[in-house]
Amino acid sequence: MSWLDREHTIAPPGFNRWLIPPAALAVHLCIGQAYATSVYKNSLVEHFDASLTEIGIIFSIAIVMLGLSAAVMGTWVDKNGPRMAMFTSALFWAGGFLVGSLGIFTNQLWLVYLGYGVIGGIGLGIGYISPVSTLIKWFPDRPGLATGMAIMGFGGGALIASPVSTALLKFYDPNTGVDGAVASGEAVGSLFLTLAVVYLAYMMFGAFTIKVPAADWKPEGFDASKVKTKALVTSNHVSAANSIKTKQFWLVWIVLFCNVTAGIGILEQASPMLQDFFRQPDGSTAVTVAVAGGFVGLLSIANMGGRFVWSSTSDIIGRKRIYLVYLGVGAVLYTVLALAGASTTLLFVFLAFFIISFYGGGFATVPAYLRDLFGTFQVGAIHGRLLTAWSAAGIAGPLIINGFLDAQGTPGELTAAAYQPALLTMVGLLIIGFIANLMIKPVDSKHHEPAKTTPKESAMEA
Repeated sequence: MSWLDREHTIAPPGFNRWLIPPAALAVHLCIGQAYATSVYKNSLVEHFDASLTEIGIIFSIAIVMLGLSAAVMGTWVDKNGPRMAMFTSALFWAGGFLVGSLGIFTNQLWLVYLGYGVIGGIGLGIGYISPVSTLIKWFPDRPGLATGMAIMGFGGGALIASPVSTALLKFYDPNTGVDGAVASGEAVGSLFLTLAVVYLAYMMFGAFTIKVPAADWKPEGFDASKVKTKALVTSNHVSAANSIKTKQFWLVWIVLFCNVTAGIGILEQASPMLQDFFRQPDGSTAVTVAVAGGFVGLLSIANMGGRFVWSSTSDIIGRKRIYLVYLGVGAVLYTVLALAGASTTLLFVFLAFFIISFYGGGFATVPAYLRDLFGTFQVGAIHGRLLTAWSAAGIAGPLIINGFLDAQGTPGELTAAAYQPALLTMVGLLIIGFIANLMIKPVDSKHHEPAKTTPKESAMEA
């Protein structure tokens, strides 16, 4: 399978670098389906006769495996190139849906854990990091824009997956939404089979159109000596192995963990959360299933747009300052959501939209933050290691919100008050992240790689 090797993906002279973002998006738009799990979450609760926490574990396992596989395979991805990584990711991601559908059809929840959670989660991790370091190399003049273009696809995946999944569930089970009925388990299983086929084909398109720049390539008119104009931006390099020995790595880890944990709390519960916030005294809700599904799509726009807009803004104002916005303003918005979010639907949607845009922006900005602190030497592998913060957040976020909700009452009968303890807990996490971000300083020179060792490695990775 040598046609997947890095040397077969080197771009010819004159290649247009703007052809690379669509290839990256092909993968990220597919694996971004993870953010649309709330569309069929209640269906799985009913099908397996399980609690919200038991079903939420599916998402948690997937995010844990995302972080672990990204950490373990980060160096492998840098060495073998994006095509090999994207190809591998497609096989795992589609395979996860297939095994997950088998679990649904046979009523074996552990198979859904194994399929969507473990196998699919490995595909998530490899696919997530596969185009990032490549895009940073194609856009050294605008690293925030570059990572935003790639990672916005992950945030936008639910924008496509949510309405498509809702329509397919209605097609496979026409009773969906009638008198509040949720889709049957068989309908969700059929949905999984459909997504497996579609995502495999589209991710393969991305894998076979991605290119890497030649070792000596640089954008026309680009002067690397002018890049180091902002605080924290280094022209030196730190290896992946040495990066984890620095306090900067762990401070960024805390920042990402806090930002992600808070955001996952809303995304993982988005559809039922909107219905619960506007539940009537008689137990009915003013929000229909279709509107709740549309809300998931709207949050996907916020997630996707935040990844592009805020990460691009970080090229202008700096990474540290943009994280002060994500965490500081985010804490204020969460407080208002917890205490007054149920007053009007418009206020609720407005607050949730900006909260999730900060969540997405945090993801898209962090690779550029790492590039500023540690250089480009092994930034892909460092990014992979940092995503263990996402793994931890993937456990903490759903457990916090589902744990509080399970203690408050029965799914389908909850109100806005049931969410207050969880949301205020998220405020505390954001404040911790805000403090950690303030403490980030340039990396000590003792961790830098000797100048003579980095060109060879950079050429290998280019």
